[in-house]
Amino acid sequence: MTELTSQDAVLTPPASAAPVSGQATQWLQGGALLIIIAVLAVFAVLSPIFLTLGNLGNVLQQAAVTGTLAFGLTLVLTGGGSHSLTGGIDLSVAANMGLSAAVFATQLAAGHSLAVALGLALLSGAALGSLNALAVVWLRILPLLATLTTMNIAIGLEMVLTQNSTIPVSGPLFDALLAAGPLTLPWLAWAFALLALLAILLTHSTRFGLRLQAVGSHPLAARANGLVVWRYIAASYVLCGVASALAAFGSVTVLSGSSPGAGDNLLMVIAAVLLGVVFSRRLVPTVAGTLVSVLFLSLIANGFQLINVSSYWINGVEGVLILSVVSLTALLRQRQQRRKIRV
Repeated sequence: MTELTSQDAVLTPPASAAPVSGQATQWLQGGALLIIIAVLAVFAVLSPIFLTLGNLGNVLQQAAVTGTLAFGLTLVLTGGGSHSLTGGIDLSVAANMGLSAAVFATQLAAGHSLAVALGLALLSGAALGSLNALAVVWLRILPLLATLTTMNIAIGLEMVLTQNSTIPVSGPLFDALLAAGPLTLPWLAWAFALLALLAILLTHSTRFGLRLQAVGSHPLAARANGLVVWRYIAASYVLCGVASALAAFGSVTVLSGSSPGAGDNLLMVIAAVLLGVVFSRRLVPTVAGTLVSVLFLSLIANGFQLINVSSYWINGVEGVLILSVVSLTALLRQRQQRRKIRV
């Protein structure tokens, strides 16, 4: 049996992947955009430096780490589907970044070259991603439980490597990435923009990305058309691991070393991916939607800092956003299902 072509896989989606009530989705997206504009306007009024290029460059620099992690998680959710228990999820993505950062920093501290240290960090991230793929695809452990386990493994290995302490890193490359480039934005921000473009092209303009969407939206139809579903799901976890390693490089650059506590990024990463669902026509995770939500959440965190609001409020805001988006999308899908039953 022949495999799906890119056109068959996405341009003619199965019924279950149909848009969820087009008018309701437009209202949801319009409301989300109005909220974003209103929040940014409030911060702009309360802090005169909020919309300056210097501050926006700082926001983009901070968003590079969270955004890279969120892109990897988006791939996992795209291939695994949106079911709350059996769908794709990777709770180890932030811990994997911490482990990869520890590998990278310890290798540099041991005197190895930048290329060797970065190569080992990428291998570390890909290895943990492969372990997730093994647990989910071959051992058939629920992704929620499998990645929770590997998250703890990554945290433990990081503490062994670093002895739960900060490992400083410095060098001309890191200084160059933090230096101002075009439009006074840091080169790290421009590197993140390039990564975002590549991720969007991967998911929407390549055979792999289009088939990954088909696998996540309707695995039975994809399998019936000859796709080896498990390969795409496994690949999404491995790519998520690689994204964690790339985020580790960005984290080491921003923090000037490897620091404990990378797992604190997990809630923001999940919030960014789920909030990005709002900006999809079919209310599914997309890299472009994730990018918008990452920038929005980063601007919120930055705005709180500028107006001297405790950072503890950020987690509360992220939690409310997750609850709101999940609830609204669930209600829209239920409404669409009821319409189908009536018809």
